Amino acid sequence: MTNVRDLHIEEEILPLLDFTHNDFSKKVLISLLKESLDSVDDILFRQDILKALISNNDILKDFSYSKVDLLEVYDFLEKHPNNGNSKKNLRLQLLFSEKERHKKRGQFIQFVLLFHKLQTFYFSRLNTKIFPARYQIELGLLIDILSGFNLIHYESLIREQRFKAKHIVELSELISEKTHSGQTSSFWKHYFLFEAYISLSFAIMKYQFNFPTFTDTKFSLENVYHPFLVNPVSNNFTPIKNVILLTGPNMSGKSTFLKAVSLCVYLGHIGLGVPALKAEMPFFSTIAVYINLNDDILSGYSHFMTEVINLKNVVMNAATGEKCFAIFDELFRGTNIEDAVEISTTTVKGLLTFKNSVFLISTHLHQLKEVEEVKTRNIATYYFDCELKENIPLFTYKLKEGWSDLKLGRILFENEGLNKMLT
Repeated sequence: MTNVRDLHIEEEILPLLDFTHNDFSKKVLISLLKESLDSVDDILFRQDILKALISNNDILKDFSYSKVDLLEVYDFLEKHPNNGNSKKNLRLQLLFSEKERHKKRGQFIQFVLLFHKLQTFYFSRLNTKIFPARYQIELGLLIDILSGFNLIHYESLIREQRFKAKHIVELSELISEKTHSGQTSSFWKHYFLFEAYISLSFAIMKYQFNFPTFTDTKFSLENVYHPFLVNPVSNNFTPIKNVILLTGPNMSGKSTFLKAVSLCVYLGHIGLGVPALKAEMPFFSTIAVYINLNDDILSGYSHFMTEVINLKNVVMNAATGEKCFAIFDELFRGTNIEDAVEISTTTVKGLLTFKNSVFLISTHLHQLKEVEEVKTRNIATYYFDCELKENIPLFTYKLKEGWSDLKLGRILFENEGLNKMLT
């Protein structure tokens, strides 16, 4: 089970990672970002592809072309006839219609120049040996299809202004053969995926993400940070317990930290680099992130009932022995404080039994500090520090082990003069 709706993948993550040049590759990129991988082997396979692209960055760093050219060439190839009459019809068009002759010549020249650029500047220069063996086969298909168009020959004719009608007919036959055999559609499929991978490799380099390693049990993040922030504060996070309570006043950085950790886990599980200097984690078959939860109006669930259902879904997966990673931001804030304390106590105690899983829960319920498992440190506790200077909160955004008893609500209320205004 994967539920990362609260990470807002298309709205927030995609703009960071999108360096594609056409809508087809962008669509593939979105599917990669939303695709849960089934095993560590699948993750490492994607990691190795991206690492190989990063190693080829000297060749790919200037990867570009005209979006309009690609769209027009794509449309040209998709509509290119592949029946037996196409050669005869083309000859007649070139012979009797000057307008059609100029149009066809322009289309074929546009096709040759674009594909020649892709072949000469990028694909033919790639060090394909450093890619995973399975992906080398896909790259080989792309390279073979490009080579089969005899692009160097036709580009030379165009450059020397010797590209004639007979060459158009020759090239048209080549295209028809490849279209009929399915090579053209295969090319586009592999090419759009290739470009989506390039986009991810560019993003990993730009933001200095690092690839995580996967372990049996250890979960550790070194210098984890939120990549959306301009000057993010990084933190180390290596909990030795499977249930972690996170406290701290509002605005201290709890939700931002939860998102940063969530991104590390999720991006790592789809084979990407993560916003941390170093990351180690188990393979989680369930990833569930519940941050800034809202009422589920469409289904008719209240805020509290949504929280209950979300928790139930996670517990049901953990109860089967699966390794689950779940984040709950201010769990049970949708009910009264007496109920929240009682059921939160039951929850954190009960989650301790699922040793394979990791549960990170932020809370404002200071009563949980008195839970026996918290006192004996069977439940890990972390907090975000905040200092008061002349009754003004100074946020450090640094994570510390322990519990925060600081209550800023009354201080901020007083600082805004509301006590005087309301009495």
